[in-house]
Amino acid sequence: MCAPLVRCFILAWLLVFPAASASAAALVADLSEHRIQIDLGFTGKQVLLYGAIEGDGNVAVVVQGPREPVTVRRKARVAGVWVNEASATFGDAMSFYQVMASAELDEWLPFALRERHQIGVEYLDFKTREKLGAAEKADFLTALIRNKQKLGHYGELEGRVRVLGGRLFRTEIFFPANVPTGVYTLEAFLVRDGEMVSAQKTPLYVSKNGIEAEVFNLAHRYPEIYGIIAIIVAVAAGLAANAGALRR
Repeated sequence: MCAPLVRCFILAWLLVFPAASASAAALVADLSEHRIQIDLGFTGKQVLLYGAIEGDGNVAVVVQGPREPVTVRRKARVAGVWVNEASATFGDAMSFYQVMASAELDEWLPFALRERHQIGVEYLDFKTREKLGAAEKADFLTALIRNKQKLGHYGELEGRVRVLGGRLFRTEIFFPANVPTGVYTLEAFLVRDGEMVSAQKTPLYVSKNGIEAEVFNLAHRYPEIYGIIAIIVAVAAGLAANAGALRR
């Protein structure tokens, strides 16, 4: 849905049903689309989140991908060789995480709310399967966040939520080509005078489509068969390349 149509739709809805919107919630939000399909030509996707607020306040939007176990390893140099010295597995790490806000979070969002709702990478807290001290866990968590940021799966700085006319808001979320599949949650918060006034969650489904889906399902359901096929393809490609070199 294009931006002008989105704005017109929300404005008309508020003008026609002002009482209903105020009584239902101080914030309403939706997405331009609720499904992203990944195929061979997929290079990333931008999704628009838009909505409206009642009264003053600031808006924050948090995007969370499906939870997954992630192992982080720490290397050490032993006898001139780098080896895995220690590791930690976070059983409930978010596969994807982004934050957007109408102003810099430190200016208006209290510490207690940021910690409670994990708004900002510095407030993320995942449980480890191992028993670790606070300092050691923090080191592994920092490494996990850094690795996710390198992949483009975690935002390094919050993005921008634009508030139009004091009532309408919108923000664009970009999902890169290597975005993990699964069910995402996009949650919008309205904060006024340091208090959480309203919040709304909206789901987004990311799935593979076409031959990408077939390869993905084969690799996960029948890993042995997938491995054999991968070896055959690699050998065939090597033989073809060698034959081409000999002909030249």
